[in-house]
Amino acid sequence: MNNAYLERARKKILDPQILCVVAAKRAKQLSLGARPMVRCDSPNQLDTALLEIAEGLLSYDIPTEAEAGNHEAAEPVIVGKPVAEL
Repeated sequence: MNNAYLERARKKILDPQILCVVAAKRAKQLSLGARPMVRCDSPNQLDTALLEIAEGLLSYDIPTEAEAGNHEAAEPVIVGKPVAEL
């Protein structure tokens, strides 16, 4: 994991637990074939996810209890912003 990307991402998402969940979910999406929104020198999907967060291309939304349905704890939902082709 690139510490520079982590520090930049921490400035966008202040809560470390939410940052961890958002980055992990995005890294999983990338590993399953999702297209990255940034160019990253690292082959590590977590680095790419952190860079996307740091660049402001990825954020989160926490659903209300009604939106969460029967889930005991509401998890953050990834919200991506559309970007131009790289």
